[in-house]
Amino acid sequence: MLEVKGDALDGAFEAVLNDEKIAALEADVVALRALMAARNVEGQRPALDGVKGVDIDPQRAAFVDRYLRRGQEAGVELKSFSGASGPVGGYAVPREIDALIEATLKAVSPIRAIANVVKTGTAGYRKLVTTGGIASGWASETGARAETATPTFAEIAPPGGELFANPAASQAMLDDAAFDVEGWLAREIAREFAAAEGAAFVNGNGTNRPKGFLTYPVTAEADTVRAFGTLQYVASGAAGAFASSGAADRLIDLVQALKASYRQGAAFVMNSKTLAGIRKLKTSDGQFLWQPGLAGSAPATLLGYPVVEAEDMPDVAADSLSVAFGNFANGYVVAERNETSILRDPYSNKPFVHFYAVKRIGGAVANSEAIKVMKFAVS
Repeated sequence: MLEVKGDALDGAFEAVLNDEKIAALEADVVALRALMAARNVEGQRPALDGVKGVDIDPQRAAFVDRYLRRGQEAGVELKSFSGASGPVGGYAVPREIDALIEATLKAVSPIRAIANVVKTGTAGYRKLVTTGGIASGWASETGARAETATPTFAEIAPPGGELFANPAASQAMLDDAAFDVEGWLAREIAREFAAAEGAAFVNGNGTNRPKGFLTYPVTAEADTVRAFGTLQYVASGAAGAFASSGAADRLIDLVQALKASYRQGAAFVMNSKTLAGIRKLKTSDGQFLWQPGLAGSAPATLLGYPVVEAEDMPDVAADSLSVAFGNFANGYVVAERNETSILRDPYSNKPFVHFYAVKRIGGAVANSEAIKVMKFAVS
């Protein structure tokens, strides 16, 4: 009898173990089927940039798949375009796409890459700058201390406006599952933004756009006597050209006109045509002033300072300001709103869908002592 009971108990244990094994196998099958389904979905449409594993950012998916491709507004964050008209609005670009636009802008727009870029929450950005130092003096241990002079402040309010781009894509392209909508949109917006803002940072008149640093008044006066907001220039020695002798000396004068504290991090700015002429200049012993970068990522240098090519700088001509040298991180400020807004327009130009992108950008010279220019004139 005892042996019979032991056999029955062992059989009961085996049945329980078999049930647990079957349940575990069923769970493995369900998990495997879910994994295969997820891989099939991934194979049908490439994952968006920044996606981790199979988890998709809901905001980003709603923006790309619903709004950009099909124009569905459900689940997309709304941003008002105008403070005066609330119903007229666009849609905020997800942070990953906006960051991609900014990274491309920095790579394309040379002034943005070397300027001080400030992210603002409103369009009314203000910056206070001291225009005079604090006077000091010496005194004995018990001597009287006279009152020192107080510094004066100037307010910098970078003028700006709404920079917009309006790229278009056909609806057939948007319906194509293999078409990278966000990559195409980021490239198109960045290309158009970079061209427009690059010109404004150099030559903008300050009306509904940034004020370019070349539009500020210039004088040959030194920093100690020059009015605030006026740039100092160094003459090239000849009208529309360098002097027949001593061209290198003029460039050295331009460098040394900048205070030593600003020369750390300073750079030359000119266009390609001007740089082509300067690259041919030699010292008295036959050495070129321009030196190529020793490494692949190292920039070319002129008198030991990097050269930034900005095609919006003017060509060399009589009285032109074709070469700039300065620390633009201290000298020029770019104020921009954090978000880029998108308005989808499938109606104006059928069968194309336009994406009207808007971003508020301002710019101004913040410190006129940190930027020097060369004037191609006799004096």
